[in-house]
Amino acid sequence: MIVVATEDFEVYHGVVNELRDRGVQFTTVEPDDDLPDATSVVITGPEKSAGQDHTDAEVVVADPEHPRRAVEAAMALLREAGGRLIVGVDPGRNPGIAVLSGEMVISAFHVPLDDAVETVRREVGDADDPVVRIGDGARLAGARIVDGLDEVRVELVDETGTTPYLGTGARGMGDVLAAVNIARLEGEPIESREIEPTDGELQVIKNRSRERSAENRAIDEALARQVATGELTLDEALDEHGDR
Repeated sequence: MIVVATEDFEVYHGVVNELRDRGVQFTTVEPDDDLPDATSVVITGPEKSAGQDHTDAEVVVADPEHPRRAVEAAMALLREAGGRLIVGVDPGRNPGIAVLSGEMVISAFHVPLDDAVETVRREVGDADDPVVRIGDGARLAGARIVDGLDEVRVELVDETGTTPYLGTGARGMGDVLAAVNIARLEGEPIESREIEPTDGELQVIKNRSRERSAENRAIDEALARQVATGELTLDEALDEHGDR
């Protein structure tokens, strides 16, 4: 776990905002307070922190003007300490992405499909032998992600039963929690996934294009097929459709 322990106002708010933006689990303490037993990395400011004297945890000193660098350094240390880096992906229009170091969830994301590959690439970074596990549902979305990750080991996971029941107040968390469960399941190694879109899948894309179009016009089947296979984004297909 990452602990933020600093009296520096700029460091505190910069680091905390960066951690929240990444969905990283962390806690904060006063510099002179005892650190939690689960502390792996302490982020502190230029002032001397209690974490530097009373723990075996790694310490990262943050520059107030560059909080992101401190968070990235802390994440790298956390990954090294926790074991193999595993990324779980629940594919869909807005995939859930969970990053685990060993058994600990260190960051989570819910992003548009067009941003999923870049998000995963950024998180695996220079990790030693990471693995990305992608659920086998949402075939077209999953295929786009698989085909965009040719530089890392990818496994296709049977995602049956990975989406948990969501109680009151947990709406919107299902995709991320499913990604956590997918990350914890071993899958079959896969290098690419060629999917022939069905008529129903193409119709869904056409319907989405009509919703997005200022003229309430759907793209044609040829463009819908290019969107389905990842050759074009929906916005690119709409632009091309408008030029015809």
